[in-house]
Amino acid sequence: MPQDPRNEIAKTRVFGLILQQMTDIDDKDDQILRALAQEGRISNLDLAERVSLSPSATLRRVQALEAVGVIRGYRAVLDPAKLGVGFTAYIAVGLSVHTKAAQTAFEQAMRAAPQVRECHNITGAVEYLLRVEAADLPAYKRFHTDTLGNLPQVATITTYVVMGSPKDMRG
Repeated sequence: MPQDPRNEIAKTRVFGLILQQMTDIDDKDDQILRALAQEGRISNLDLAERVSLSPSATLRRVQALEAVGVIRGYRAVLDPAKLGVGFTAYIAVGLSVHTKAAQTAFEQAMRAAPQVRECHNITGAVEYLLRVEAADLPAYKRFHTDTLGNLPQVATITTYVVMGSPKDMRG
């Protein structure tokens, strides 16, 4: 059954107004986002106190930020060392074939590899940038040889070993 176009226009207008309001993030929204990025489990009461708003106003703002997708979720920050991860590297990967099928096959292989924590399709001299975590150098070498080295579409692999992270906003 076709929907009444007037209802769709009304929904679009309401959503447009919310989206327009949310793309104009003010100082309070910015304070809320920074606080939540640092401490996702902060109570609404503590968050309200930190940003100098009432708890109800703070909750409304957080819900609005969630509703329009500015806040996409909340995550736990894990300690890699306590999980047995002692080696982190960024890997630039160049493909030998530049087809959609080659990209799709590579991306599927990276999704299946537990060592790959991030996979980014990038511009420049190579097609992908990976962030890989492993227990140690021998474990990374196994991933390098057995996983990346066996993919037919991979032409180049350049590894950048992380020696330290003086700033890491991921958590």
